[in-house]
Order: sequence, then structure tokens, then C-alpha cells
Amino acid sequence: MTGLRSTTLDGTKVVYWRRELPPLDAEVIGEHTVEATSCRVPQTFSHDHVWDQCYGDLMARVAARLEQEVRRLGGDFAHVLEESIEDRHDPATGTSWLHGRFQYVLYRHGPVKITWKRASA
Repeated sequence: MTGLRSTTLDGTKVVYWRRELPPLDAEVIGEHTVEATSCRVPQTFSHDHVWDQCYGDLMARVAARLEQEVRRLGGDFAHVLEESIEDRHDPATGTSWLHGRFQYVLYRHGPVKITWKRASA
């Protein structure tokens, strides 16, 4: 999902979505999955605006969740590779919501490489 920005206070990007490439110095720490749900709405997804409302809420929640996981696991950023989003409905309460499952690769910045240049004579 492009367009959703997830950055730290200093402007450093934390979450990279599908086609966005993480920094070149990235070192893979591992691959993980995170799940999130949207707010519940008192209706079905028969109208696009209801889906859009829940989708926006779901994506905001998963971005916050990914930032928490990056910090908790000792990484610097995450690259979301796959997402699966399903609509859910509870007939007893008449509410609907979205449930998302997101696979991501956790990265940390690699070692800094210093290149020395010889002074020309």
C-alpha cells in the first residue's frame, strides 16, 4: 500500500510497503507476520464508503502495530511483502469489520562502511 507513511519523529521511514525498497545497507533480521483488525461498523460492506472507512482504520492500526514490532524485535524498519484482508461479520451484533494478516521482513541498518580516498599529489 503506497501512500501510507510510517515514520519516526526524526522523519526516518519505518514501514516500507510492497514495491518500496528498503535502504541498501539493510540487513535481514527475520521474517514475521502481524495481524490487525479494523473498527467495527454497525452494518455490512454493501457500500464502498463503509469498506473505505474500515480499510483506512485497518491500515492505520497495522502501521502502528508494525512500528511497535520493529522496536520490540530490535529492528530499524519493516518491509511488508504480502497482505491478506478479509471482511468479517457478526450476525448476533450486526457489526462488520476487516481483519488483515501482513507478512513482513524485519531489517536493521547494516554496518557502516568507511571508504578512504587517497589525497592526490
